[in-house]
Amino acid sequence: MYDSILVPTDGSDVARAAAETAVELAGRFDAHLHVVHVLEPGESSTADEADDGLARSAERATSPAAEIATDAGLDVSVTAVESEGRIHRTILDYATEHAIDCIVMGTYGRTGVDRFVLGSVAERTIRESPVPVVTVHEGTIVDLPFDAILVPTDGSDCARAAADHAIELARLTGAALHTVHVVDAGVLHGGTDPATLLESLEDAGQRVLDAIVERATEAGVGTVEASVLTGSPHGAITEYADEYGVDCIVMGTHGQTGLDQRFLGSVTERVVRTSDLPVFTISDGGPEE
Repeated sequence: MYDSILVPTDGSDVARAAAETAVELAGRFDAHLHVVHVLEPGESSTADEADDGLARSAERATSPAAEIATDAGLDVSVTAVESEGRIHRTILDYATEHAIDCIVMGTYGRTGVDRFVLGSVAERTIRESPVPVVTVHEGTIVDLPFDAILVPTDGSDCARAAADHAIELARLTGAALHTVHVVDAGVLHGGTDPATLLESLEDAGQRVLDAIVERATEAGVGTVEASVLTGSPHGAITEYADEYGVDCIVMGTHGQTGLDQRFLGSVTERVVRTSDLPVFTISDGGPEE
């Protein structure tokens, strides 16, 4: 499923958590691991000092991740590259040049009580990446093989791509697959009879779930659970994940509003911010194997 995995790193604690996750995935799928540090413009102060600065920055940033990978006996490449523009574009260019199948990276910081802030580099990478991006928080612990995988769906093309990815991940890891459709409680307030509208939306959601159950069963996934939920979409998803002890969440990067929807502010973005689980984000243009 993944032959090559990229983990960008700056040597921080959250980057170490991402490296540990990447090592787990690489070990499970016998993948080549790429550990990359991106130097921002000006990080090497002069042309004469550029090579030495690059080497020092690379060693400081990549050593923790490289040591984890080496200790796990993985095939690993360690690289530092200089960015001529935005860091996320350098990451994605590297991914394209090296036929990367999956990117693993951390989310950064907190503001207020228990609220994670998605780092701008991670957000932009998720939004534009043609391959799956796995995000983790500093305290995220990944232990493969997965026992349970959750894939929310709204019936969009991107959600279908996420479901197909989750089905394959469940098949290869032997995990149970949980799929949910959340009826947004906010749409039930209006002129239409709420009970009638709720029933209609639940029926539509169930049809979407039935299609996923059928595809998962045909693919050989042993256990498939499907539920229609009602509430705040991101809240219902994270609460379900906690209640049923799932190990990861697989979601599309955008939903029914189409490709022009910004990732920031979406249901997926909120799940990435608030869930302690690794979140696999999938675009409908990404390769599925």
